[in-house]
Amino acid sequence: MSQQISGNNNIPLSEVYWSLVNKADKKFSKIRDLPFYERSRYENYFFKVFKVYTQLWKFQQENRQKLVEAGLKRWEIGEIASRIAQLYYGHYMRTSDAGYLSESYVFYEAILTREYFKDGLFQDLNIANKQLRFLARFLMVCLVLGRREMVHQLVDQFKRLIDECKRTFQETDFKEWKVVAQEIVRFLKSDTAFMNIRPLRYSLVLDPNLDAGTPRASRSLRLTDAILSSYYCNEVKYSELTLDSFRMLQCLEWEPSGSLYQSTGAKMGQNAPVGVARINSQSMNDPTLPPNPRKAVLYRPSITHFLAVLATICEELPSHGILLLYLSASGNARLDRFHHLP
Repeated sequence: MSQQISGNNNIPLSEVYWSLVNKADKKFSKIRDLPFYERSRYENYFFKVFKVYTQLWKFQQENRQKLVEAGLKRWEIGEIASRIAQLYYGHYMRTSDAGYLSESYVFYEAILTREYFKDGLFQDLNIANKQLRFLARFLMVCLVLGRREMVHQLVDQFKRLIDECKRTFQETDFKEWKVVAQEIVRFLKSDTAFMNIRPLRYSLVLDPNLDAGTPRASRSLRLTDAILSSYYCNEVKYSELTLDSFRMLQCLEWEPSGSLYQSTGAKMGQNAPVGVARINSQSMNDPTLPPNPRKAVLYRPSITHFLAVLATICEELPSHGILLLYLSASGNARLDRFHHLP
């Protein structure tokens, strides 16, 4: 592919590469801030962005040595992998297809293992912040995926890095990163009581056939969508995922157990981020599991925002679909109004 691109136009490989980077950056910036709840409207655009990053990732793999000689830095490779992982996680949030969550893990784990952001970490504040952002995002993926051992490993690394950065970059304030570290520690401490209990996700092994006792007339109805929203003040949360929404999210999904996760597990062990080559909805589905209902997770939304999300999902709701609304609040109207004004 790379030889064809550069050979036909006599363009240096480095220029072709940076042209692809700029193209990918523009598309990523457009998709990054799109709402998770408008799925159908942006579905095709997401796969266009994936396609660009597939091309970019393959190009840098095939021409790695020449690009390095032309000035490509390892952290720039890590940035591409991180963007791909973000795209996978974002698409999981839009579709609730756990295959995308697993692919996000693959790329983040590769970044961690290959230490893409290590060079210049304590000489360049920009690289230090990239490493911190990467760890924070990887923590979220591991948390949702249920990789608790990796979560604790990342938390330790995250806290150490913050302390080292505070000593190295004395003029810089790392209070925001310190708050992030405190959030995840508090989150894990609050969730410890559930560690030794069976998974919150439905399991083909542990749960009976749910359709067996369902009346025939209602079997055509399916839980296809859910809105999970929490309004408590000073909630236990990590980023914008509260503890109760986190548990509800898991309760509305199937425990990974099928052929997709067997193959993905082997790939994780190899630390080879090749998943970007197979981005399409059919290849990401696990045929052994029913589809997870799509979920919109909202952190203390305004009334207008909540109604906009509700209206959009209702408009996209299939004729056989059921929408679950989960609202968590104190029950004190005055208190809620005071703390949750837009």
